[in-house]
Amino acid sequence: MEPAATEEAEPGTPTAGPGADSGSGAGGPGAEKGASGEGAADAADPAGAAADREDVEGSAAADSAAGEGGTVTDREDAEESPSGAAGESGAGGELSEAEAELAAQRELRERIERRKAEKKAVESGKKLSGTAADLLAAVRAVESGEKPGGSVFSEAESAPRRVAPEPVRRPQPMTSSAAAPVPTGAVDAVRAVLLEGGAPEALAPQVTAALGEGAHGQLREDPWQLLRVAGVRPEQADGFARALLGAECGPGDERRGRAVTVWLLEQAALVGHTALEAPTLSTALAQRAVPDPDAAVQSAIAEGDALVFQDALDEPGTPVAPRESGDEAEEGEQERPVRVLIGLERYALAEESLADGLARVVNSLPKEDGSADDWESAATGSAAELIRAVAGHGLVLHTGGEASRAEPAALVAVARAMGLRVCAATHSVDGRQRFAALLALAEQQKRHKQQEPAAEPNETVATVAGLLSGAEGPGRDTDGMLRTDLLVVLDAPQLDVESAAMLAESLPDGARLVLSGDPGVLWSAGPGRVFADLLAARVCPQIASRTPDPGPIGELVSGIGVGELNQVEAPGKEVVIVPVRDAGEAVHRTVQLVADSVPRAFGIPAEQTQVITPGHGGAAGTRVLNAALKERLNPGPGRFGGFDPGDRIAYAPAPGRTAPGHVVKADAEGLHLECAGASVVVPKERVEQSVRHGWALTAHQAVGRRWPAAIVVLPGDAAQTLTRPWIYTAFGRAESHLSVVHGVEQALPHAVAEIPAKPRTTRLPTLLKTQVPTAG
Repeated sequence: MEPAATEEAEPGTPTAGPGADSGSGAGGPGAEKGASGEGAADAADPAGAAADREDVEGSAAADSAAGEGGTVTDREDAEESPSGAAGESGAGGELSEAEAELAAQRELRERIERRKAEKKAVESGKKLSGTAADLLAAVRAVESGEKPGGSVFSEAESAPRRVAPEPVRRPQPMTSSAAAPVPTGAVDAVRAVLLEGGAPEALAPQVTAALGEGAHGQLREDPWQLLRVAGVRPEQADGFARALLGAECGPGDERRGRAVTVWLLEQAALVGHTALEAPTLSTALAQRAVPDPDAAVQSAIAEGDALVFQDALDEPGTPVAPRESGDEAEEGEQERPVRVLIGLERYALAEESLADGLARVVNSLPKEDGSADDWESAATGSAAELIRAVAGHGLVLHTGGEASRAEPAALVAVARAMGLRVCAATHSVDGRQRFAALLALAEQQKRHKQQEPAAEPNETVATVAGLLSGAEGPGRDTDGMLRTDLLVVLDAPQLDVESAAMLAESLPDGARLVLSGDPGVLWSAGPGRVFADLLAARVCPQIASRTPDPGPIGELVSGIGVGELNQVEAPGKEVVIVPVRDAGEAVHRTVQLVADSVPRAFGIPAEQTQVITPGHGGAAGTRVLNAALKERLNPGPGRFGGFDPGDRIAYAPAPGRTAPGHVVKADAEGLHLECAGASVVVPKERVEQSVRHGWALTAHQAVGRRWPAAIVVLPGDAAQTLTRPWIYTAFGRAESHLSVVHGVEQALPHAVAEIPAKPRTTRLPTLLKTQVPTAG
């Protein structure tokens, strides 16, 4: 078929896989065939976008966020929170559209006046080395997700990440993610110190919340405590300290070294590390003009701001020396190689708590809940191996792609039929709905149990966030333990150490735990790599599903998982490659695909098509793509904080957790959203930080969800950020149709074959080794 004269790209069967050289234009081997030339969209203007990108290898902390980063920034995440600050939409007191617009205009005028007042106040104080406006902008960029929180320990900037609550030694329901109110007097005292140091007074609430009681005194005594506010960098804190301390301020100040040490550890957590090796931390401190890195680390440890660990190294091939007695034994132990790690207390406690909880599950005898014959007779079909493993073990790992989720569903159906209290938890609301459908199908196949009443869906299938908060699931007993005999956690790679620790601690004695997921997807937005560490530790049975994902998309994604970008046959145009020359053309083609080509060729409406791109910034990042898609699909003035009714959005109730939805309306209460069927009201003061347009998402924001059609945009400036897990995750979000807007040429097959996930420094394998014997 001859290419059409227009620029529209009609989906067609690719003649080569995504790895084909697309740099030669539409005539290349991977090029998409031309279309009939209807309704070409105007190209979007990509100018002015920032170049910040999501850390596409999972080191982001999911969406601003990986932390999502990006993500998760990575904020990562990427998980709905039914217990967040979501309110019910009010039925009464609703403003008319005209009244709401007038209220919005009034608010805008008041905001302008406040900013003018802030500017005058800042100008009356001492100047920072960078402007106060830059400092405020940096903080707001991290809060809103425009900039990732941590990019120190990653080549690419990471996706925003979820900051989880402090770990507790006894499981308790999580509280709402809404920030606690800060006393006005405390905020005023902090505001005075900020103005004295030339910093914007608008940061006073964040500083007060971060430092707690006596925040103004702490800040005056140690100005580098300003680094506790997300988005503030050392050079900005240095300027603030100089303004407050004058001549006594210097790079060798002990307070500075201690604060920068903690800041670096926080940045490392944002990209997935639970601790840092001592040499790595010292090098990073030296790069930030700390004259004596070792002294800075020792000071942080002495003050309790950081902890030090010495983990023994088992060198492969090294024989174990025989035990000796007395001084000789002590000398032998001293010669054993160790790895010195520095970490923050919250992640150290979480990782140790997780190891303790998993060891308890592994080492305790499963509850007597049926005879061996009952389990064996139920072990049929593709789930047979999984059912047998769960019958005899407290902890079981299950791996596989999307199609393999039918096996945990069969397990849950079997366990429920045997009278067990069962709960399954997923990463997202979309995942919960899909698993509930699989469970219903599995239970329909058990004819002998049809007369039994089915449990309520919210009791059997929940999200991880909802389960921990108590908003979903079976609830807790008087000891704070979950009322369950079997907990099946889907999307296990998305568990960070703090969420995993709370789940493990919440299991009663004798309960079984199954962690199921696809090891090829991006890791959690928060710190840790729990599922990967457990697979590597080999402390329990591991069941690998043999159920392949169907169709051309499944074949393509399965190949990517093993490092191969294969050409696939797509007779129904399930996979389409759209070569582009530059980012501007990538935006133009993406809008065409969403608005025209995919709906016409496949009958998939625009609202069921998801655009996925490597980062928020850049000439074809989420911000530019969302602006172009809004202009085409739902144009409007954006008078409600940049949003109009009908806009697709991504709502982050907490850092690293993202809930896709759409705008319903706005009034004096705030912005009314609908996310997965639930009504959410976002107060107007939180809209800027927690809501962004959602026609285009990052892969960290999209993980755990699937759409009928996905359009993955790979602009040329994304070539250096691509990794195998990112590509695997992005391509796998499509159910029926996948279009790849391809502008990275050979960087795509190179990333699939050569660039795995970046390693994360964690302690879980070492902690498990001392408590759990290795499985055979």
